[in-house]
Amino acid sequence: MKPTFAAAAVASLVMGIAGASAAQTPLQEDPTVRQGFYAIGLADKVRRNCPQMSPRLVRAYSFLKSLQAYARDAGYSDADIEALRENDAAKDALEREIDADLRARGALPGNSAGYCKVGREEIARGTQAGRLLKGN
Repeated sequence: MKPTFAAAAVASLVMGIAGASAAQTPLQEDPTVRQGFYAIGLADKVRRNCPQMSPRLVRAYSFLKSLQAYARDAGYSDADIEALRENDAAKDALEREIDADLRARGALPGNSAGYCKVGREEIARGTQAGRLLKGN
């Protein structure tokens, strides 16, 4: 039985989609996703260590949902998103990066003033982390 043109076209399309998916950057390395999770993590560390800062929970939830929509629109599957959610190594690496940034900016464990300073800077600069915080 000879393959028809339609069957060959469908096979090419499926192979093309599979090839594009296989070549896709891992979700935790996507710059938009990485920067988004960095902002969320930074804001969370600041608000947990600075009594003068509160989270903007609805804004944070909306931002998280926008990252999820971005990932889907970029071709990542729900399984890819779930795998990132469960990726402890990626979470630990991001947390170490955030901690190093905070230390470099003067936010040290037990020094709430340093965390508050970083929070005020983020808010003043209008960064994504700053938009997830509010001063009390």
